Amino acid sequence: MKPVIGLTSQIEYSGRIKLSKINYTYIKAISEGGGVPIIIPNLKRLEDIDKYLDMIDGLIFTGGEDVSPLLFDENPIKEVTHICYERDTMELTLFKKAYNRGIPIFGICRGIQLINIGLGGSLYQDINRQVPNSLGHVSAYRIEGGYHTIDIEEDTILYDIFNKKKICVNSQHHQSVKSLGKNLKINSTSSDGIIEGIESTNEKFVLGVQFHPEAMIDRHEEFKGIFEHFIVKCEEYTQM
Repeated sequence: MKPVIGLTSQIEYSGRIKLSKINYTYIKAISEGGGVPIIIPNLKRLEDIDKYLDMIDGLIFTGGEDVSPLLFDENPIKEVTHICYERDTMELTLFKKAYNRGIPIFGICRGIQLINIGLGGSLYQDINRQVPNSLGHVSAYRIEGGYHTIDIEEDTILYDIFNKKKICVNSQHHQSVKSLGKNLKINSTSSDGIIEGIESTNEKFVLGVQFHPEAMIDRHEEFKGIFEHFIVKCEEYTQM
């Protein structure tokens, strides 16, 4: 039986209409990887989160706007202009509940940052302003192809998936992990030292990447391996 994978969503307004939004590339990546995707809206009734957690076998925190710096005890600098308090509150609660249950968790772009904050870490609010000699991390063109390289550490989940020390990834972020949260380690960095991937050091399956593998699988099929690996872990969770 295929595992059910929860996907978080953005809040977007179209005139007076409030929408839940998610890029179809996430749905396609889960379906092709062997899972059944289910979209989780931003719930105001946080007690209803447990109902969704009862239904899913894995959880993906998707990309989107900045995570509020208030969550790691900083006030926002002027480069932080797009935050969603409602989404931050809901997703942080969702992460902590899923983590405590041992549900496999995968974070993409904003998702890696949410995971790190959820485990007590912090972020660079703006790479170009706060990291000396940083390189480009926001590609203005379509992100089906690669933009910069990352170096992958051996003895990590990411190395097991790609079996390479260096790969080329896309990039659409101006924030990144600064100090690591509890029970996390770095699995990859860009050449300017920006953290591009993290994973758990304990028995829980937690993986985060700063790039968007779901957008690359059509042109670079090897990125489907991330989702296939994640879904295998979700299948194992269902058998526990």
